[in-house]
Amino acid sequence: MATADAPMIVAPQPRRRSPRQLRTLRKIALGVAGILGFLLTWQLLPALGIVDPRYFPSATTTLAELGQQMRDLEFWRNVGRTMTAWGIGLVIATVLAVVLGTVIGLVPFLRRATHTTVEFLRPIPSVALIPLAILMFGLRIESALVIIVYASFWQVFIQVLYGVADVDTVARDTARSFGLSRRSRIVNLVFPTALPYLMTGLRLAAAVALILAITAEMFIGNPGLGREIVFAQSAGDWPAVYALVLVTGLLGLIINLIFRAIERRSLAWHQSVRGEEVL
Repeated sequence: MATADAPMIVAPQPRRRSPRQLRTLRKIALGVAGILGFLLTWQLLPALGIVDPRYFPSATTTLAELGQQMRDLEFWRNVGRTMTAWGIGLVIATVLAVVLGTVIGLVPFLRRATHTTVEFLRPIPSVALIPLAILMFGLRIESALVIIVYASFWQVFIQVLYGVADVDTVARDTARSFGLSRRSRIVNLVFPTALPYLMTGLRLAAAVALILAITAEMFIGNPGLGREIVFAQSAGDWPAVYALVLVTGLLGLIINLIFRAIERRSLAWHQSVRGEEVL
C-alpha cells in the first residue's frame, strides 16, 4: 500500500533480451547440442560393436589422449610448426594474388590473354606438385610452402578478378568524367567493390592453406601435426591418431571463426553483412 509518507515501491522489470541476443543464444545452444550429439554417437559406435574399437577408439579414450598430448611441450611445438607454415604460405599467396589479380583485372587485354592459362593451371591438384617441390627444395619447409601457396593463391586470385570486374560501369565512367586519378579510382571505387570478394577468398584460402600444410607434413615429412599423425599411425597408436586429427579440425574451426569475424568487421558497411544482422 502506498501512503503519503511512503511512496509505492515498483519492482524492477526484468531486462528483455534483444532479438539479436536471442539469435546468438539460439545459435550457441544449437552448436552445443550438435557437438554433444556428435560425441554421443562417437562414443556409442565402438561401445555397441558397430565398429572395431581397436581401430576406432571411443570419444572418451580419444579426449583423454588429447588431454595427455596437450600436456606435452612437443605437441605445442608441432602445432606452432604447422601454423607457421600455414601463416607464411597464406601471406605469400594473398600478396601475390591481390597484386596480380588487381593488375590483370584492371587491364582487359591481360585478362583475355591469361584466361586460358589460368583455366589450365587452376585445376591442377596441389599434391601433384609434391615430387617437384621435393626435387627443388628437399625435405624442408620450402617444399611445403610451394603447395600451400599454389593452392591458396587461386582461392584469392579468382575472387579478386571477379571483384575488380564487378565495378559498376556507370560509377567507373563517372569517376573518369570527374578527372579522378587511377590511384584514386582504385582506392575509392575498385577496392570497396572488390573487398567482399577478397574477404571471401581469404576465408577460403585460410582453410585450404591449413589442409595443404598438414598434407605436406604427411607426405613430405616436415615437422608438424601431419608428420605426427603418420608416426602415430605407423606405431598403431590409434587414440593418438584420432586425437591429432581432432586437433586439426579444431584449428580449422578456429581459423574459420576468426576470418568470419574479420570479414564481418571489415564489411560492416556492406549490405551482405547488414542483411545478416537484420535477419
